[in-house]
Amino acid sequence: MFFSSAVTRSISIARIIKCRGIPVDTSNLPSSSRRQFSSLAPSSDTNYKKASTNKREIHSESPRLQYGAVSASYFPETNTKSSSSSNKKNAMMERFKVTAEVTVSKIFPAGFAWQSSSILADSILGYTPDSVGFALTTGFGDAVGVFVGHCVYFFAKKKLVHANGSDGKANIDMEKEVQTGLLLGSAAFFSGTAWQPVVNALQGMELPFFQVFVGTWIGCATGFYLGLRTARTFLSGPLKHVHYPSFENSRTDKSLSLAIGGATGFFVGTDATYLPAENFLLNVVGIHEGMSPETGCAIAGASTSLGFLTAQSTLNTIYPSGRLWNDGK
Repeated sequence: MFFSSAVTRSISIARIIKCRGIPVDTSNLPSSSRRQFSSLAPSSDTNYKKASTNKREIHSESPRLQYGAVSASYFPETNTKSSSSSNKKNAMMERFKVTAEVTVSKIFPAGFAWQSSSILADSILGYTPDSVGFALTTGFGDAVGVFVGHCVYFFAKKKLVHANGSDGKANIDMEKEVQTGLLLGSAAFFSGTAWQPVVNALQGMELPFFQVFVGTWIGCATGFYLGLRTARTFLSGPLKHVHYPSFENSRTDKSLSLAIGGATGFFVGTDATYLPAENFLLNVVGIHEGMSPETGCAIAGASTSLGFLTAQSTLNTIYPSGRLWNDGK
């Protein structure tokens, strides 16, 4: 009994060792024991082959089960591409939505107010178009149009549009919008004041209409940009919603100024007296003699709106994501 138990334990240990591929000397054991080892513990070569076979079977079976049960979310790159495409589409739609809002709330009122101020400066105040008083009056009118248009638009939106506010109204901070209106109105004062002197200078050089158009675009875009940077410098202290000039907002200020330049360039087309044969905007936004002041102001607003929409739509299409002023940055 004792020998049998000892042999059994030896066999068990040897079996474990054999299965792990460790060589064992069985010459000192009885032949019956050796036969038991042989029958109970197959050779390491046999184990290796079987283990290899089992491994191949497991490896070949597992992927079929895995991919058969996997969902589309297993491939993150697929979701990323789909999500990226959706995000780009939404971002583009947001760009054009903001563009339309700005056109209605600021660009049309700016053109309308500039033209109204020019009538005030000429007919009532007696300023000539080449005087400093005329330029300042029209610049002030431009600024008032932007500021009032911005504030009225967002006040009405807050009261009338249902959105994410707790009271069911649009979640709009009017303190922030008033300060934004001051910032944009200040910049509009610069570009609005510059418009008549720039046009006078270019027309005085007897340049072709297109060169006057482009020169006014560049000159007033520069004026608006300088106005933005100046307003940020002075208003960022007392107004918490106006950011101090930085590299980041300089890029967005430049893109907005470029679009504003488009509005001022198209405004040149309202002058029906300068090289009318070259004025490609004459039949669209030309202000002719005999028109009522109200009609002239409305056409002026339409010209700036058309110019801004043309310029900004182009920028919306070609600018990289996150680099444009209307990307929410």
